[in-house]
Formats: sequence, structure tokens, C-alpha cells
Amino acid sequence: MAFIMLLLTILTFLLMGKIYSEYRTPLLTPVLTTVAVVVAVLLISGVSYETYMEGAVWIDRLLGPAVVALAYPMYRQRAVLKKHFLPIVVSVIVGVITAFGSGYTMAKVLGLERELLLTILPKSLTTPIAVPVASEIGGIPSMAVAFTMIAGFTAILTSPLFFRYIPFGDTGKGIALGTAAHGLGTSKAVEYGEETVSMSSVAMSLAAIIGSFFGPFFVWLLAI
Repeated sequence: MAFIMLLLTILTFLLMGKIYSEYRTPLLTPVLTTVAVVVAVLLISGVSYETYMEGAVWIDRLLGPAVVALAYPMYRQRAVLKKHFLPIVVSVIVGVITAFGSGYTMAKVLGLERELLLTILPKSLTTPIAVPVASEIGGIPSMAVAFTMIAGFTAILTSPLFFRYIPFGDTGKGIALGTAAHGLGTSKAVEYGEETVSMSSVAMSLAAIIGSFFGPFFVWLLAI
């Protein structure tokens, strides 16, 4: 069963990738459609998440090497990084503050209780950082994963619309995707070229570092 689950995930992703390459519609983004198909199969077949992860755990373990591999396009674009270092850092800081602020505002408008509010705050950080940050500030770590995924999917689905009407350059697109949508945004950045991927991976890393320090400060500042 474990091998079948692994094969299901890989083949579904490859198929969704082919479909996306034909139609290029945001709703057909391979990561999103693959998740939807796999979840549907698990619900219909009655296979538990634990059983699924016995096979899919190998994909999960490749996340670390995949993130490390982003260092290569970053190295190739080192001249761009050096030239625009200050604007990049400032942009990411503003993005992190905006992400926390939007999460806080949304939770307040919806009237969510304190624990859920604190869980939503780190939604735009990459999952390995969002989980401990949520735990540290009093949120629910397991739900932080879900909110992080929702934030990422929302960003990659809406980003083409923003990029169509707002004249972002390759660097701007990368910073926006990496800051707002972490790893999912970086996967989307591949479509825009190497410079965009590099900037997205830089922004994702910087957002994770800045967000891990800013999260507790934000909660203290607003006395949440």
C-alpha cells in the first residue's frame, strides 16, 4: 500500500503538470490539483492519512534537499542580490509585517478566538518555521500547517492577476511570491525564470528568519 500511495502522488503530479502546461490556468496549478485528487482518492478509498504517509514520507523527506537546491540559482544571481540587497531586505520586512497584519485583521473581522488568531499569524512563513512560531506564541501547531498551505495556494492562484495589472519585474515577482507564498510561491516562480526563482528563494528564507523573531514581538506589541 505504501508504494501505491507513493506512485499515486508522483503519477498524479506528472499528469497534472501536463494538463497545466496545456491550459495554463491558475486553478490547474499542479500542486493544488494534485492535493485535490489525492485527498479525493483517500476519502473515496477510505485510506487513512497515516497509511498514505507510509509511502509519501519519502516525498516529504525530499523537501529539505529541494530547499537546499535553491541555493544554486541564488548563486548564479549573486550579482543581482548584491546590487539590490537593501531593497530586497526592506521589501521582505514590509511583506512580513503585512502578512502578520492581514492575518490579525482577518481573524478579528471573523471574530476568531485568541488561539486561532495566534495560529493564523505565521501563515505566510514556510511550514517548518510557521509551526514552531505558532507554538511559541500560543497557537495550534497542527492547524498552522493548514493555514500556511491555504495562504500559499491563495497567493499562487491570485498572483497572475496581480502581475497582469501591476508592472512587477522579475525581481519583484520573486520577492512577492517568496514572501507571501513561501515554498509554493517559489514553485510558481519557476514559470517566470531563473531570476524570479532566485529572488523567491531569497525572500522565502529571509521571511522565515525575520518572521521567527517578529512573531513574538508582534503578539507582545498588540498585547494579544
